[in-house]
Amino acid sequence: LGWAGWKTYLGRSDTDWVRCNAMGVLGGALRESRPEEALPVLEASLALHQRHWSHSGEIILASQGDLAACLGDLGRLDEALVLER
Repeated sequence: LGWAGWKTYLGRSDTDWVRCNAMGVLGGALRESRPEEALPVLEASLALHQRHWSHSGEIILASQGDLAACLGDLGRLDEALVLER
């Protein structure tokens, strides 16, 4: 389902909130079964949020939390801790 949402909104602008949200949903879905594949998706999602929605601390924190959780799943606990601080 995550891939379907991503493919649907891929053609939209980087600044389109629905497109960025679809990327986050894809990353979350991949994290459940394939965290190594989710990592670059969640990194890109965080980068987009930082670039276009830097004024929204809530969005940035949520995106950082998702990435930190994925890093934790992969055993990269030091990197996860940096993001959680």
